[in-house]
Amino acid sequence: MRVIAGKARRLLLKTVPGFDTRPTTDKIKETLFNILNPYIPGCRFLDLFSGSGSIGIEALSRGASQAVFVENNPRAAACINDNLRTTRLADDAVVFKKNVIGAINEMALKNYSFDLVYMDPPYEAGLEEETLACLAASGIINEDTIVIIEADKHNDLPFIAESAFEITREKIYKSNKHYFLRLKNTTPEA
Repeated sequence: MRVIAGKARRLLLKTVPGFDTRPTTDKIKETLFNILNPYIPGCRFLDLFSGSGSIGIEALSRGASQAVFVENNPRAAACINDNLRTTRLADDAVVFKKNVIGAINEMALKNYSFDLVYMDPPYEAGLEEETLACLAASGIINEDTIVIIEADKHNDLPFIAESAFEITREKIYKSNKHYFLRLKNTTPEA
């Protein structure tokens, strides 16, 4: 696994040993960032369920002004910190070593705000609905924030229709897919 583009281009990233994390392949990461490219420069990027941190690191390498990583697994959090040192991007990064809901609540108290949010929870763990609800209520995102969920190809996430979010795009790969979401516009029309 490597950084694909930007100031840390071609640098190799460590992955977490074992099967606790599922790194996003370089090909899928490249496709994702081709879609996100117009939104990356200067953005504030939140990487939830970060694993090795490769998605947030890619965003920093391509010009994000800040990336925040949230990872509960101590070995994965250590891997993120190693990768940030290797890529020399640590100065623009914050790593929360805690569960996602606790981290979102802490960020809300500290008035964080984000332009892009990427979440890649363990497949079939059912964490997407609670995480989206927490994000929507937190105040760390707004109607312009793009939220991307990586999910198993066969997981349709039916609860999204009843949530505070709407799907704006869906990209399907061989074994997984990306949902692109935004908060629904709740401003009453004049």
